[in-house]
Amino acid sequence: MSEASLPNTPARGDMLLVTDELGAPADFFLYRSLASHLKTSSQPSKCIILSASSTLPKWKAILAKSNVNLAQLVASGAVTFLDLSSTHLVPREGEALSSLRPVYDELRDALGAAEDTLVIADDLSTLEWIGISSVEVSRFARAVCALCRKSNAALFIRHHIVTPGELDDLLRLLLQLCTYRVDVFPLSSGRSGSVSGQVALHLGAGQAEQGFRAIPRGAALLYRLTDAGALFFERGTGAGVL
Repeated sequence: MSEASLPNTPARGDMLLVTDELGAPADFFLYRSLASHLKTSSQPSKCIILSASSTLPKWKAILAKSNVNLAQLVASGAVTFLDLSSTHLVPREGEALSSLRPVYDELRDALGAAEDTLVIADDLSTLEWIGISSVEVSRFARAVCALCRKSNAALFIRHHIVTPGELDDLLRLLLQLCTYRVDVFPLSSGRSGSVSGQVALHLGAGQAEQGFRAIPRGAALLYRLTDAGALFFERGTGAGVL
């Protein structure tokens, strides 16, 4: 097994769920997927980023290491960046709690007519932490999944797991909606100099394999983070595979 055993991006109309834990954040996988989408598409492509945890300058700095000029792509309209932690989480008039409907409306308008579109939601768990009700976040997740299927857009969602081994209501819903789940988690002994964490791959509920075979946690790929990204290798080899 190698990096090729993991999906770079979801197929059109599918949802790829990426979960991570405090000891093994999946930032590297997120940026890898966006860079892959922008570089490998054979036709005009578009990406819409719904970011609740990272600012646009951070995205620009990280993607520059992959030779992706995000500022230029945003200026050209190839990438739309919606910062959910600031201007887009505004209570509607007459509502006591924040509503995610304005975000959904902007996403719907941004999808437009591009044939090859990737939507990245990073991340839904942060929305709950900043005061959006779990019911509202769950409704939003379901609505975004339905919208992307209808528009034939690929959807990438990251969800942070606070307590490993416990399924919160939002995660249960996402597991029902996803096609595949990329499961990023730390070594039981903690991070070492040569291994940063592990990656398993699970099928979504009721899904059949579609080009990628499930990788159980017991046979998870190991990875080591570098300045340029991540190197993946199997247990017992220690040899990175680009």
